[in-house]
Amino acid sequence: MTLPRRSLLALIPVLAALPALAQPAADPAAAQIERLHQKLLEVMRQAKALGIEGRYRELAPVVQQVFDLPAMARLAVGSRWSGFSPQEQAAVTEAFTRMSIASYARNFDGFSGQSFAIDRVDAHGDEKVVVSHLINPGNAPIDLTYRMHRAGGAWKVTDVLHDSISEMAVRRSEFAASVRQGGAALLVQRLNELSDRLMRAA
Repeated sequence: MTLPRRSLLALIPVLAALPALAQPAADPAAAQIERLHQKLLEVMRQAKALGIEGRYRELAPVVQQVFDLPAMARLAVGSRWSGFSPQEQAAVTEAFTRMSIASYARNFDGFSGQSFAIDRVDAHGDEKVVVSHLINPGNAPIDLTYRMHRAGGAWKVTDVLHDSISEMAVRRSEFAASVRQGGAALLVQRLNELSDRLMRAA
């Protein structure tokens, strides 16, 4: 069957729109989030066999590849970061990294049909925002929005919004008292204590 010329011309706008519809999957920032989501699902499916330590080992490389953890540690501390020595900044970043991986290992501890979907990628100057959601059968979807920037030649996450609540804003509020009371040393101590609790909890 041959389509009339008028019908073929009508298809041109539709075909032209296809790259835009495919944009999230092709976008390098979205590809990073897809990498994270796939690893989370993989670990969730093997959660019981891996145990908390195994989940931590499996997740550590991809969390460090996808998240700009030094930048996130700096954002979570806020204005007091510049008062830390380079050694203190390194210690806080290390403790923050351990806590971040432990949180994922603790929270993604089983699988019951969950899946992730990336909805769109928005560009805002030097940043990109990847809008996605977690589909949890029997429950309302959880909105997950990732703010990202380029670091070391790749797009990396600097903040995660869970149903519009900024993780960095929450962390900054949580860290404020420790930094005020005991500076970097107390913050490192409390981050490590939190990590220990997370690793024991599962």
